Amino acid sequence: MRLSIVIVSYNVKYYLEQCLSSIFASSMASDLEVFVVDNASSDGSIDYLRNRFPQVHYLINSKNLGFAVANNIAIRRSESQYVLLLNPDTVLGEETLTRVCDFMDAHPRAGAAGVKMIDAQGKFLPESKRGFPTMWVSFCKLSGLNRMFPKSRIFGRYHLRYLDPDTAHCVDVLSGAFMLLRRDALKQTGLLDERFFMYGEDIDLSYRVAKSGMEVWYLPYRIMHYKGESAHSSDARYVRLFFRAMVQFYRKHFHGNLLGLLLVRMGMLVGMLSLFLRRKLVHLFLRSTQEMRTPVVYRYPEQSYDQILSEIERHRANRTLSNFILHTETGIAVGSDGDVRIE
Repeated sequence: MRLSIVIVSYNVKYYLEQCLSSIFASSMASDLEVFVVDNASSDGSIDYLRNRFPQVHYLINSKNLGFAVANNIAIRRSESQYVLLLNPDTVLGEETLTRVCDFMDAHPRAGAAGVKMIDAQGKFLPESKRGFPTMWVSFCKLSGLNRMFPKSRIFGRYHLRYLDPDTAHCVDVLSGAFMLLRRDALKQTGLLDERFFMYGEDIDLSYRVAKSGMEVWYLPYRIMHYKGESAHSSDARYVRLFFRAMVQFYRKHFHGNLLGLLLVRMGMLVGMLSLFLRRKLVHLFLRSTQEMRTPVVYRYPEQSYDQILSEIERHRANRTLSNFILHTETGIAVGSDGDVRIE
């Protein structure tokens, strides 16, 4: 088996259905296995999906154990050459998995690889490639300086916006929404640190892969991630969880660095203030634009997933569109605003 895909699920039935559909439409569908680890969903996800995707290994937890613990449960059961950590609210093109695995085959020093993620409006998600959250980088991220100077190599190192998203790069940190790992890299670094419940575990794992001497690569192969980090950046809970994860990361890898922790705390205070102002502006903007959005329905399998994602990205500048991907066999359409329509 070439690839094991691990998906942690929590009350995302229709997103997960679409994700699995895109996986099994892949050109390497015959050479992979899929584990879905359900963290005590209450939406009937597993009963709904079992008949549709009987080839999936379903692992059901009696309570929400968090992202890291759930992933590790499945990784320990897998046996393939590569392991992919994948979010359930993603859609893959038919050639994406083959291209990433072929890249890893051709680059034996590569320990991990991520891809170019776009949101459901076609906009590039900057969390696709990131720099290590040193005390200065974390301060710039939390305080909003990286937003003010996104292309700066001094202030914008968290999201590395000065690197071309359509070119492959060796980077520091990948997103846990799509992180493909070489089995040998996991043997060297160990699995995900289960002390991270939500956020930070992908940063920690990327850091350990790089520290082991293996390379971490960003590849310009497109996937769609409905609810990217940017979707939560105006959420106070997200800022608090991210701050907590950064403190945890520092205490683990840079214990005793009081200056670093102070900078992170200062960054959070500034960040909460800028968040309050941004939320006011976003609220006003959404009120004026949300009602004007025009629904656009892409139909699978009439169009391939690759074609659909290409079209969505091509129209990314038009923010008045509300994109839906309709699977005509099931009649389920999942939309860019989180809407689900059943035809």
